[in-house]
Amino acid sequence: MVVLNRIYTRTGDKGTTALGTGERRPKYDLRVEAYGTVDEANAAIGMARIATASEDPKVDAMLGRIQNDLFDLGADLCTPETGEKPAWEPLRMLETQVERLEQEIDELNGELQPLRSFVLPGGTQGATALHLARTISRRAERLIVELAAQPGEVVGEPALKYINRLSDFLFVASRYVNKKGEGDVLWVPGKNR
Repeated sequence: MVVLNRIYTRTGDKGTTALGTGERRPKYDLRVEAYGTVDEANAAIGMARIATASEDPKVDAMLGRIQNDLFDLGADLCTPETGEKPAWEPLRMLETQVERLEQEIDELNGELQPLRSFVLPGGTQGATALHLARTISRRAERLIVELAAQPGEVVGEPALKYINRLSDFLFVASRYVNKKGEGDVLWVPGKNR
């Protein structure tokens, strides 16, 4: 159980932060950047929920589950695997979370017409907010993949899969709340030449 009775601790005043293992790292550390960007994506999804909640309760419920999953992902990333047996069982992303996200992508996408062009971020306010969340989640993915490529840094396969599927979900959800694709703003190559 998490208990936060004091918000500031002063322990980060010199530019470091504690990982879930207690290890201190610089606040610009790639692992900290990765889970910080996951948090940023989560906040963007929160903004998207405000814009979509009244339009589509089904998508709102899916986004709520994703927000909770992103806290799980952050917990996973902030507790690096060290090869030693920890005193507690760290929270890790599971394949079942990836599978649920894939099922929800398929559910929403099943009601959409196939695309014949790339989609520009736009249409409804909710769709645009979901596109912004999608781009932030892609940045998080790039950082997590970079982290996983570093010597001595381990990122679990479900975590990598989940962050990859997330941007797919947000894209499909943006089309879904955009009048099931009818409100999509399509790219017209070379239109303004």
